[in-house]
Amino acid sequence: MNREEKLKSLKYRYGRKNDFPGPGGSGFGGPGGGPGGHPPGAGRFGAGRPGFGKTGKSDPGGTKSPDSAAKGLDQKKRFGGGRPENSMGTVVRLLGYLREDTPKLVLAFVCIILNTLGTLAGSYMLRPVINTYIVPVDGSRGDPAGLLGALGVMAFVFLVGVGANYLQARIMLDVAQSALRKIRTDLFGKMQSFPVRFYDTNSNGDLMSRFTNDVDTLGMMLSNTLVQLFAGILSVVGTLILMIYTNIWLTLITLFMVPVMMRAGGVVAKQSHRHFSAQQASLGAVNGYIEEIITGQKVVKVFCHEKVAMEEFDLLNEDLRDNQIRAQFFGGIMGPVMGNLSQINYSLTACIGGLLCVFRNFDVGGLTVFLNFSRQFSRPINEISMQIGNVFSALAGAERVFSVMDEAPEPEDDKNAVALSQVKGHVVLDHVTFGYNPDKVILKDISLYAKPGQKIAFVGSTGAGKTTITNLLNRFYDIQGGSITIDGVDISQIRRDNLRQNIAMVLQDTHLFTGTVMENIRYGRLDATDEEVIQAAKTASAHSFINRLPKGYQTMLEGDGANLSQGQRQLLNIARAAVSKAPILILDEATSSVDTRTERHIEHGMDRLMADRTTFVIAHRLSTVRNANAILVLEQGEVIERGDHEELLAQKGRYYELYTGVTELS
Repeated sequence: MNREEKLKSLKYRYGRKNDFPGPGGSGFGGPGGGPGGHPPGAGRFGAGRPGFGKTGKSDPGGTKSPDSAAKGLDQKKRFGGGRPENSMGTVVRLLGYLREDTPKLVLAFVCIILNTLGTLAGSYMLRPVINTYIVPVDGSRGDPAGLLGALGVMAFVFLVGVGANYLQARIMLDVAQSALRKIRTDLFGKMQSFPVRFYDTNSNGDLMSRFTNDVDTLGMMLSNTLVQLFAGILSVVGTLILMIYTNIWLTLITLFMVPVMMRAGGVVAKQSHRHFSAQQASLGAVNGYIEEIITGQKVVKVFCHEKVAMEEFDLLNEDLRDNQIRAQFFGGIMGPVMGNLSQINYSLTACIGGLLCVFRNFDVGGLTVFLNFSRQFSRPINEISMQIGNVFSALAGAERVFSVMDEAPEPEDDKNAVALSQVKGHVVLDHVTFGYNPDKVILKDISLYAKPGQKIAFVGSTGAGKTTITNLLNRFYDIQGGSITIDGVDISQIRRDNLRQNIAMVLQDTHLFTGTVMENIRYGRLDATDEEVIQAAKTASAHSFINRLPKGYQTMLEGDGANLSQGQRQLLNIARAAVSKAPILILDEATSSVDTRTERHIEHGMDRLMADRTTFVIAHRLSTVRNANAILVLEQGEVIERGDHEELLAQKGRYYELYTGVTELS
């Protein structure tokens, strides 16, 4: 694979998939799995199993097709960014976030008008000051006393403008931060409504980039650029009126240069926008790569992958550098280009104005004021042009933020959906068929039932569909055929929040939040009392080690519980499920992260946890499922054997081979 193809594959994997097209074949690292030969969700440094990868992102069964990451996401941008499909729509949408602060905006714009009028009036006052007090047109001597008074009036006018400018800056800062707060709230709230599929197919680092870099860029535009645009338009209009009033012929010379300046600015702006979009997309890819490498740093070191990781990072970093150079170059060149054209305009105006003073009795004060206006006329154009880079960078960021907001949320519950009360836990899967992509079936005609309090175990090779079944029970995905019922009610007719409140999950990969041990266990049920939390910890056999922590249940956990062992973190995860009191329990390799001794230590606690609950267990350690009421052996999405432990051993089939070691799970 050449450098360009390798870079394209990396950007596809670590950027958001709708920012880049697919690599067009097997990616770097080999064929199969996700883009670039790595199973989606499990990450390049995944734990070697389907389910939940490096950062808790679900990879359901590791069976998605290479193109699945792009499915369901609108292809809004081509490789390298590009112009927004609807620039005006993006601007209007941004202005919508300012609607609540309309009174403040009106006051800010009044201040801008005062500042502009003060600047224009103070500048024009220079003409009568020169013609009356410095070089009187009648040839008399100047008037120092009158000059001092006139300068005082000019100073007052300029001070009014300065005060108005300060006030509008404070107001716009408040307005901009208020808008950013609403944007972040909307973005975060929308992300809470997305289905699991969205997080399976998008890089965590790139999503974080949208929360930070893109939103911050928007803040810069809202607090500065809007003001400069409005002030610039007022200044141009006011200056043009005063220029026409001062001398129409010199005004025509200045206006002749305006189309030249606008044409030059348009050419530069077009290139600038394209490269700023590419820069933002490349930045998201770099953030995604850094996030994954840091998270998988132990695996990187174990397999001596540092050199390859550095090479891949260099590719992404160089691409970001190249895009940033182009974006900053075209964004920065606007000012010098417009400044040089403005200087040419100034020189022409000065030369012709001097001739008018000599041959057409044009007053010196008028020429001085007009030259000042000539610069003042081009200055707002220069300032606006210098902000073009920020404008396009912000629009590119806004488009990236809004593209996330526009993603389809998890489908709403059916209008006739019900909330179950006192769920018993009778679960039935009737001829269930499912595929992450409609053209690729993963589960084929699966049927099973679990009576309240029964323990059902799933056994099979990686990718057989075990985790997929548990994802369907939670309605993380909807089935394509058959039905799933709980207590006789189809889960499609049960409100999702109610359904998930009645199902507790203990996953292989734990996630602890920043907070106390007590708060992390209570996450399973927020209204649980301290006594219930402690009882749940005892059920999970976590009470003794918690008491040995520096502050017991009030010990602060940070960095995903970095100050605890993996086994201790899993015990807290089990306690979290225990406190939920959900009648249905899913254990997805729940004890795989603890050693055999710890596993034996918590077996009684696990039995207490599963008592009177319908339990679904996924396990590679077959010793942990011996006491299951029913064991289902899955291969390639089909149930090939079912029965209890003794029955399956007597059949001497696949389960017998796995249990006796004739065949190993792969």
